Amino acid sequence: MSDQKSTDNTDLPDKSLPNSVLFVCNHNAIRSPMAECLAKNLCGNNIYIDSFGVNEKLSAINPFCISVIEEAGLDISNHTAKHFDDLIDTSFDLIIALTPEAHKKALEITKSLTADIEYWPLSDPSETNGNRENIMSAFRAVRDDLHEKIKKRLCPTGE
Repeated sequence: MSDQKSTDNTDLPDKSLPNSVLFVCNHNAIRSPMAECLAKNLCGNNIYIDSFGVNEKLSAINPFCISVIEEAGLDISNHTAKHFDDLIDTSFDLIIALTPEAHKKALEITKSLTADIEYWPLSDPSETNGNRENIMSAFRAVRDDLHEKIKKRLCPTGE
C-alpha cells in the first residue's frame, strides 16, 4: 500500500531523514543527475541516492550541466541516463520529482511501492536562449536551487 504523500514544500516541520532518495526528471540529463550528484556530495554515504528519467528516449548528460557541476568542484561527466527499470534498487523512502511528468510517474510507481513523494518543480535550463553566459546562468540557478533544497531537506544539521 502506498503513502502517496506528495508535496511541493520542503519547509514542512518534523520531516524525518530518508534512508534512500530517488530524483526523477524527464530525460535524466540535467536536473535529476545534477540533484543526484549534489545530494551524494552533501550527504555522503548517509543516504542511498539515485536518479532516472521518465521519457522513453533519454538523453546524454548535458554539457552545460557538466560545466556547472564542475564549477562546484564535482564531476558528473560519467553519468549514464537510465529509466526506472534500469535501477539496481527500486525501493526508496523518498522520491523527489523535478518536473510535472516526473511527478505523474512518481505517483504511478508508488501505487506498488511505499514511498513518500515530494514535488520540487524546476525550470528546464536547456530551454534558455541567448549566449553561453545566459545559458550558464540558467544552469547555475537550477544547480544553486537544488543545492539549497537538498541541504535543507536531506542535511538539516548543515553538513
